[in-house]
Amino acid sequence: MAAQPGFDRRALLRGGVAATAVGAIGLTTTGTAHAAASPRPHKKARAKAAAEPRIYSTEEWGARPASSEIVVEDHKPTFIVVHHTAEPGNSEDYSLEHAKQICRDIQNHHMDGNGWADTGQQFTNSRGGFRLEGRHKSLSVVRGGTQHVQGANVGGHNSEVIGIENEGLYTDVDVPVALWDSLVQLVAWIASQYGTDLKNIQGHRDFNSTECPGDVLYGRLQELRDAVGSVLGVSRPSSDDVLAWPLLKPGAAGSDVRAAQHLLRSKGFKVPADGVFGKDTRRAVAELADRSGIKRHTCSATYHCDTDETGYLGSDIWPLITPSSRAEGGHEADDAVTTLMRSSRRRIELPSDGRLTETDWKRLLS
Repeated sequence: MAAQPGFDRRALLRGGVAATAVGAIGLTTTGTAHAAASPRPHKKARAKAAAEPRIYSTEEWGARPASSEIVVEDHKPTFIVVHHTAEPGNSEDYSLEHAKQICRDIQNHHMDGNGWADTGQQFTNSRGGFRLEGRHKSLSVVRGGTQHVQGANVGGHNSEVIGIENEGLYTDVDVPVALWDSLVQLVAWIASQYGTDLKNIQGHRDFNSTECPGDVLYGRLQELRDAVGSVLGVSRPSSDDVLAWPLLKPGAAGSDVRAAQHLLRSKGFKVPADGVFGKDTRRAVAELADRSGIKRHTCSATYHCDTDETGYLGSDIWPLITPSSRAEGGHEADDAVTTLMRSSRRRIELPSDGRLTETDWKRLLS
């Protein structure tokens, strides 16, 4: 989660970010093994089939025809991705008609505003607990369980993900019970159809530098995995399986920001290493994104929102600045590691050869 004043991301252990890297001060490396021991191999439980919940089709909510052929890929999606619509906000109209209107509004925005062929997400979930098909053919293709309707809801990953838009804005308020219950049922059914690994139930920010699906809903992703696991009769993934990059936003402060600044400096950007995400750091992140062809996001990027997310540092930026070894990044990378290790409450053992994998960095940042 984002490191920002007054927000303790380590308190959200039930969320998508696992706090396996918090630990004692120290930089000693004692080998290649991580602090957490590998669990014993065990026989994987056979998942139960989840019943298909009531889902209103594109025909039932009055969708426009797609402007071009819907792409159906001959493989299963790997990830189920949770979004929030951000706009039009947290309506108290929980009716089916309102849910249908939301779908029409989203489709109009995606086709007329974004120039897309159809609605970007495969499914929409309303605050009243109504589930609706988003992009044409999504419902029938999931029923088949072997193919994937390519959507337009996660930049750079649309061949891998099936997206669910949840109506509302969940940056600081919780989702309605009806929405939560319908989300659990929908995700359980999709996971049942595709045999999805529960660790691959993720949020939009696990792929792009965006607020979506909001701190509160993102913080409940582990609870969602647990609930889906209960429906399917399978064990939830351990916290080590769902390590994630934190989202840093302008105005944030702390060790994660300072480490990011050291890493940006190692790439030649002139930013202070003061641990405060100010205008110079934001400018550097935005420039790096532009150089790398990363599309800037505005909230969910699948509907519309007034929040400008330019310069957010998240899952698509961290891999660009984290070196594969401490030597590769020079003293600035070493300073980044030192900063993160000193901020930990429990010892983290890093490879003695100085190599740093993506998992190593995520452990340090978690």
